[in-house]
Amino acid sequence: MSTSTSIEGQISLKGAQATGSLGNKLYSRILVPIDGSPLSGEAISHAVGLAHATGATIYFVTVTEPYEPTSSYAVTVYRSFEEHSRQMKKHVQSVMSPAAAVATAAEVPTKQLHLEDAEPFRAIIRAAEDNDCQLIVMASHGRRGISALVMGSQTVKVLTHSSIPVLVCRAK
Repeated sequence: MSTSTSIEGQISLKGAQATGSLGNKLYSRILVPIDGSPLSGEAISHAVGLAHATGATIYFVTVTEPYEPTSSYAVTVYRSFEEHSRQMKKHVQSVMSPAAAVATAAEVPTKQLHLEDAEPFRAIIRAAEDNDCQLIVMASHGRRGISALVMGSQTVKVLTHSSIPVLVCRAK
């Protein structure tokens, strides 16, 4: 990778091209799980900057709960599979559109994925593997100690179970 380092030790990626030992792009596909929260916005910003510098394509993925007609929550909230589908499409669009706009403004190509799974971390890993992504970029609150153990974030689960490298961006 051709980089320049300032006295303060910050690396400038302007004009950089990250390549592997064989000269191929190190990151040509980056997966970014998003849910529309400000926290996922952190991951979007980092991933778009990295993708812009390396020429990578970003795969935005959002994971929603599958419809479970036996669940009292599903019956109360959605009433029917059709209503659930309409609400999920609306949610996915509201999450994907702003993310795609940020990437488009930076001239970064994107793909959009929507998966249904009761365990989002498994869907995230599956999406990265199925699309041959070389990196997963996620954000984390940076909780420590007991709160980290109790909260059990999806980021920690992806870190624990993924064989694909994961870049974790701390929330500001």
